[in-house]
Amino acid sequence: MPTLPDELEALRATAEQLAQNVVAPVIGDLYERHEFPYAIVKQMGDMGLFGLPFPEEWGGMGGDYFALCVVLEELARVDSSVAITLEAAVSLGAMPIYRFGTEEQKRQWLPQLVSGQMLAGFGLTEPGAGSDAGGTRTTARLDGDEWVINGTKAFITNSGTEITGFVTVTAVTGEKPDGRKEISTIIVPSGTPGFAVAPAYSKVGWNCSDTHELSFTDCRVPASNLLGERGRGYAQFLSILDEGRIAIAALATGLAQGCVDESVRYAQTREAFGRPIGANQAIAFKLADLEVRAHTARLAYYDAAEKMLAGRPFKKEAAIAKLVASENAVTNAREATQIHGGYGFMNEYPVARMWRDSKILEIGEGTSEVQRMLIARELGV
Repeated sequence: MPTLPDELEALRATAEQLAQNVVAPVIGDLYERHEFPYAIVKQMGDMGLFGLPFPEEWGGMGGDYFALCVVLEELARVDSSVAITLEAAVSLGAMPIYRFGTEEQKRQWLPQLVSGQMLAGFGLTEPGAGSDAGGTRTTARLDGDEWVINGTKAFITNSGTEITGFVTVTAVTGEKPDGRKEISTIIVPSGTPGFAVAPAYSKVGWNCSDTHELSFTDCRVPASNLLGERGRGYAQFLSILDEGRIAIAALATGLAQGCVDESVRYAQTREAFGRPIGANQAIAFKLADLEVRAHTARLAYYDAAEKMLAGRPFKKEAAIAKLVASENAVTNAREATQIHGGYGFMNEYPVARMWRDSKILEIGEGTSEVQRMLIARELGV
């Protein structure tokens, strides 16, 4: 692992202790019950993890995005549901308010978000539109001093918990001179009449993460709930996604490394034909490949984070990191399950949970196909 500065290493060690001592003992049971980990979220909030990349003036820790990534990696070595709850809360919940909110919006929402006392979701994806912004059908029209919102959003993280304060949604607010849709971003507080949260999805993985479909039926919010510039909603979100891809790459790296941890432990203790299975070259080589993939993923997201923090262009590197880390995580989860044999198919073993959790990493916050498209564009083709 690349050497971290002392302050970041201390943070990493703290996150590791949280993952091993607090998350690991309870997450398997919560996962099987599809139960949101409120107690863990509160503890992460008390530790300041939701405020890591935000200034102290808003109640944050005054750190940077890389500090968040280091924490996400450690959490995901044990469980991805907890890690994605933190990642989405920061990247998709609080960061848009911090980047694009008015002073009044920041005062109203940021202190609760950065403390972890409140979560927020970001409603971009729709049943028929995700990466294709032109497919957005949710609309918002001005009626006096109010937006009237109609439409549906799908797969929205942190949108229906007991501590969710609002969701930010993209909506068509008009038409641009060239005929394209004008898409803006609007804050919709939880409990607003006309805003309905559907029952939680039944998912393959991330079973402790909160995910819902949302519907808006003549939902009215003040005109002042516009977030950022009118007509710039999708562009604003794309800039948020560039950072978020590095965070997802860190999470995927953690899952990939967790597969190494569990597989090495199992290969050293599981015996067959009179010796540990790790003594067999076939298994030893699989373990080596697991480590190579985790290490490569880490280098990729470290590189992207370094460029971002230096203020240099990082769109291509973020896409590379997300692509490499997510695909390596999926491969590591599959191979770790194979190493565990029949036990790898049992939910009581962490690798089974990692196998179920890994696939979404190639889909969420930009599919692998979208990452390849972005990388090709940056190459000029």
